[in-house]
Parts: sequence; structure tokens; C-alpha cells
Amino acid sequence: MHESADVTRFPKPYNLECTPYKQTDFDYLMKGKIEKCADCNVNKVFKLIIVGDVSVGKTCIVNRFCHQLFDNNYKATIGVDFEVQLLSLFGVSVTLQIWDTAGQEKFKCIAQSYYRGAHAIIVVFDFSCISTLFHCELWLKEALNTNTNDDVLLFLVGNKADLLSPAAYTNTNEIGMKSAQDLSAEYWAVSAKSGLNVNELFLRVAALLLDVNLNNETDSIKDRIHIGSNLTLAKKKKRKSKKIISSCACNA
Repeated sequence: MHESADVTRFPKPYNLECTPYKQTDFDYLMKGKIEKCADCNVNKVFKLIIVGDVSVGKTCIVNRFCHQLFDNNYKATIGVDFEVQLLSLFGVSVTLQIWDTAGQEKFKCIAQSYYRGAHAIIVVFDFSCISTLFHCELWLKEALNTNTNDDVLLFLVGNKADLLSPAAYTNTNEIGMKSAQDLSAEYWAVSAKSGLNVNELFLRVAALLLDVNLNNETDSIKDRIHIGSNLTLAKKKKRKSKKIISSCACNA
């Protein structure tokens, strides 16, 4: 379990034009709820799953974020690896459970059993191998078919951005951004080796998840109030109906 520094500003997307999530700050009501959560020492727990072809660098991205390390001696993940990262977002304790899944076909059945209940799905491709980008749609489809969360957030992440020439990077980046728009996912270009945009990606994911969670709590409270109001109104109508019937019986 690892802890990072406090986050006091809402993280921006990699490119505001390449995200379905346009939030760049909490609204007034959410800021009030955040203050209450911070005062009550509430801990929010979010599950992230990371999927993609073998050797795209999923584990390296997780290690860069959780340990600030990069290891050239790559070993393919067998089944699923698991990391826990603690954050403080605007004073609210947030726990990220990061499930790093295997990209090899023979481990897919094992990995898919861990997809359920994910709050965010991060699909990773390798900038230096364009075919891994073309496989992302299938990875996302399989993850969504197994996941049961209606509010899951989607992210398409290109790794190994440091390996390409500027011209090749620009070309692949444009293809990646177009793919993200087609998948209704937020796009990021990162480098696990240099650390480029890795922290920013995960902090952005965490902030968006906190925003969704607090909005859902608000909607749930409104629904309970609405249901309670309807029940009260129904009881009043029932009592009024009984009085009318009773009055009619007396007059008869």
C-alpha cells in the first residue's frame, strides 16, 4: 500500500477535445460535499482495471505511478497483479485498487473474473506497435461485457511515447485520439520509462471517480426524498378519501 502527496487542484485531461468527461473542477455543491467528507474522515474506494495486449507496458505504468520506478527487465503478468494506492484529494481519503491484468490469451479467462465492479477501465496500447491500438476496441468490449458498473469511466492510453520520432509520434497520437473518440473514452499519451503524464493520468481518473461518486450519492438522496414525498402524499390522499367516504355515509 502506497501513499502520495495531497491533490488540491482538479487534474486536467490530456486534451479537452479528446474526452467525454469535460469536468475541470468540482461544482459548488460538490465542493460542499467534499468538505463534509474531509471533516468526517470518509474513505472512498475505487477499483481500476488495466487491460491491453501483452508487452504494451501495463505493469510498467502501474509501477511508475505506485513506486516511481521503471524496470527494463520486463516479465509478463501471469493472471492478475494488484496494487493499492492511497491519495488525498482535496482532503478526502481515496483508495485506488489497481488491477493489472495479463495480456496473454491463455490468461484471459483468469483476468476477466476480476473485471466485475470496476469503476474505471484503462485500455493501454504501445505507441511503437500500432496493431496494439487496433486491438483496444476488443479489449474494451470484453471488459464492459463482464463489468456490472453502469457508471464505469473509460480511458485509452498510449504508452512508450518516448520511443517514436516526433513525426511518428504525431501521426500515431492523432490515430489514438480518433480511436478514443470512437470508443467514447478519454485519451492519454504517456511514457512509463520517463514518467511522462503517468501521475497526471491516475490523478485525473481518481478525481473524476470522486466526482461521479459524490453526484451519485446526491442523486440517491434526492430519490429517497422523492419516494418519501410520494408516500406521504399517497397517505394524505388515502386519509382524505376515507374522510369523504365517511362523510357520505353519515349524510346517507
